Amino acid sequence: MKIVRVQLGDEIAYGAVEEEGIRIHLGTPFVAWEPQETVVPFEEARLLSPVFPTKVVCVGRNYAEHAAERHAEVPMQPILFLKPSTAVIGPGAPIVIPAEATEVHHEAELAVVIGRVARKVRAEDASAYILGYTAANDVSARNLQAIDGQWTRAKGYDTFCPIGPAIETEVDPAGLRITCAVDGDLRQDGTTDDMVFGVAELLEFISGVMTLLPGDVILTGTPAGVGPIEPGDRVEVAIERIGVLTNPVVAG
Repeated sequence: MKIVRVQLGDEIAYGAVEEEGIRIHLGTPFVAWEPQETVVPFEEARLLSPVFPTKVVCVGRNYAEHAAERHAEVPMQPILFLKPSTAVIGPGAPIVIPAEATEVHHEAELAVVIGRVARKVRAEDASAYILGYTAANDVSARNLQAIDGQWTRAKGYDTFCPIGPAIETEVDPAGLRITCAVDGDLRQDGTTDDMVFGVAELLEFISGVMTLLPGDVILTGTPAGVGPIEPGDRVEVAIERIGVLTNPVVAG
């Protein structure tokens, strides 16, 4: 099942993707939801980020080749950092680059959507706590990373966390091709098999540090090939069997 979140006038609703459109549901996929008769045609649907998390937990240097291109070592344990919920945008929404961010990069990532409260989860039980997977772009201001020596500002601006377009609930996260193209130019082309720490390991590690709530998101790291984006660009993050997340870039 592919789960989406849509704007319907003044209301926001969850829905499931069907052949003829998006079937609207009452409630949320995290508690209880019921299919309704309403089916919104794809061309009339305004997709939002498929979740609005309380937090986005990100993993740094989780692909060895990306660590190498950043002249950094592969970590012995996952490196964690957070993006605020206000950084989250959905498909089609613009990535807004502020004037002080003079070198901004795309980072295509597999995103894990938590389905139930997760605290001290064992790796072997991880799948029971995952609702599904979607695509994300960990937009990063490199010049500000260098200035600050840590990553909160550089990765926390409003619009710096595109997520979507849908949560795929029936996919194995292993061996998925993940790419990023800017204006049709392929920049990143990797596979989730290249992750240093797999999804189950990450969930065990992160939930040992903090409680994850339904709708929270884990970004699992990015393959090699990150590069600059500028106003006027169009960025496409694609993950096999999940979908394509497309966002324009504008100046702030």
